[in-house]
Amino acid sequence: MTESDPLRVGDSRVEVIDPRVMRDVLGHFASGVTVVTADADEGPIGFTCQSFSSLSLDPPLVALAPARTSRTWPRLRDLGRFCVNVLAEDQAGLSSAFARSGVDKFAGVSWRPSRQGSPVLDGVVAWLDCTLWAEYDGGDHTIVAARVLDLAADPQRRPLLFHRGRYGLVEDAGA
Repeated sequence: MTESDPLRVGDSRVEVIDPRVMRDVLGHFASGVTVVTADADEGPIGFTCQSFSSLSLDPPLVALAPARTSRTWPRLRDLGRFCVNVLAEDQAGLSSAFARSGVDKFAGVSWRPSRQGSPVLDGVVAWLDCTLWAEYDGGDHTIVAARVLDLAADPQRRPLLFHRGRYGLVEDAGA
């Protein structure tokens, strides 16, 4: 099937969406940036995750969606507990550092352990200590529902936003 081949959904024909177009269109939705962390036997681990949201108040659940290509998520899944750190506007460097593979992501990073033992990064806007609740197939991502055990926020900090492929809100040059 090519990108222009239609799919059949019920009695309707649906055009296949070009992934580049979908990424561009959805890039117009500004999102926060998180770093998901845990303390493993070999030391702290973590990864940057832009796909994060509130899910439920009763029970207290959040959702995140790590890429299927993530090498860190399977290790966090096996631990069953982790901390979602909501980055502040001056922490773009942390976002980039935790998005890399094959490096010590915690080199030079200040943090303290949560009550559950997961790293809470210094200077974040908010953090949520979680346990794995459920996982679902999300195409090229895994949809993770996590139960919140503990959380806190710093109302004096502003969040790091990702918009149209860059950090911060991107102004339209033609406007």
